[in-house]
Amino acid sequence: MNPREIRSGDVLHLTRSASPQFVRPITVRVIRLLVDWHTYHGWCWMDVYELNAHGDAVDRRSLYVLYEGVRWRTTPPVPAAPALRRPLPRRRVTV
Repeated sequence: MNPREIRSGDVLHLTRSASPQFVRPITVRVIRLLVDWHTYHGWCWMDVYELNAHGDAVDRRSLYVLYEGVRWRTTPPVPAAPALRRPLPRRRVTV
C-alpha cells in the first residue's frame, strides 16, 4: 500500500499500473479526490489537470485510478523559461 494520501496539489505520474487507460504515461496535478463517487476497494476517482513537459496544465480530466499504481513525482516539472523582453528604445516625448 502507498504510504501517502493523495492530496490536492500533488503531482503524480500515472502509468498502466494505475489504470489500463494509460498506455502512454501522463503527469497530472490533483485538483481534488471525488470521495462521494463510489468505487471498488483500492480505486478512486479524482479531478486532475494533465501537465505537459513544462508543467503547464493542458487539459482537465476526471480519472479512475488504482491507488497502488499511483507514483508521486519527486521533482516538479521544469518550468518554462520566461519570455525575454527587449526594452523599447527611448524616444523624446512631445506634448
